[in-house]
Amino acid sequence: MLNWNIEQLQLNLKYTWKISRNATDFKINSIITCFDNSYKGKGEAAPNIRYNETPELMLQVFEKFVAAGASSINNADELSIILNQINAPNALRFGIEQAYIHYLCHKAGLDIYQFLKIDKPQKAHTCYTLPIMSPSEIVTFFNQNNLNRFAYLKIKISVDGALDEIKTLASIYNKPILIDANEAWKDADALINFIDNLKGYNIAMIEQPMHSSMVNEYKYVKPRVALPLMADESFCAHVDFNDLKQQFDAVNMKLMKAGGYLNGLRLIHEAKKNGFKTMVGCMVETTLGMSGAYVFTCLTNFADLDGYLLLENEPFNLLKEDNGQISLV
Repeated sequence: MLNWNIEQLQLNLKYTWKISRNATDFKINSIITCFDNSYKGKGEAAPNIRYNETPELMLQVFEKFVAAGASSINNADELSIILNQINAPNALRFGIEQAYIHYLCHKAGLDIYQFLKIDKPQKAHTCYTLPIMSPSEIVTFFNQNNLNRFAYLKIKISVDGALDEIKTLASIYNKPILIDANEAWKDADALINFIDNLKGYNIAMIEQPMHSSMVNEYKYVKPRVALPLMADESFCAHVDFNDLKQQFDAVNMKLMKAGGYLNGLRLIHEAKKNGFKTMVGCMVETTLGMSGAYVFTCLTNFADLDGYLLLENEPFNLLKEDNGQISLV
């Protein structure tokens, strides 16, 4: 018989995390534990309001999960059946599945990469993300956080002031820059004009510049711009790859959006088969959730696993960062 527990942690941030949709100084994530008398596993759920996920919803649906027979689960298929029955949000699905698979690994004496039958992850370069800020703040932020140690950076932007932000960052950083608009643009032609103005800068990718619902607009923009487009909010648990190929060149797989290790692995393999460049990304998470994402760095072209570096007090200490590279402690 399995026992299940959930607790919530308030994670205070080192600075205000501002993107085009919102801004916050803390996050509340859920830590799930699956255990019996001898073994246990832990998982993390990092809810995102973009997908109508809240800390309160994590607790409510977790209660449904326990009531639906969580104590009698015998394998990952049975777990998936219950999660489907209760329509669990993807972040909670991942936290529960992570806890269960870590329990199975503890019981079998396996590492997670062995359970997933993928290569052992090595040190991996991660980008570091700058939140939205005025151009006048960027140089100070860059120097205070020693950001030149990272092999590539990501910068959050909104429509207003975006070009000035990028110009400022590019003036002090000559490595590749990823631009993340978090669906800020509403007009396709305005987006094309913005991307045209980026010629001459070392831009690696434009991530999710318009809302995921703007499918036809993406199909219009993609052949008209020189820079590759990366799907984030358009790349969740269930994807029509044939349709996505007409909109994007790359995908950002986050386990909190994929709903678990197993579906995340499927999505990465399918994306590569369909010719996409791949990134493994994160929400604002502790190293518990992030250590799960780190496993996928052996499969992807890019890693954006800096979420735990934003935290004032990271409680698990499962990952370390050295000169822009992350690895297990």
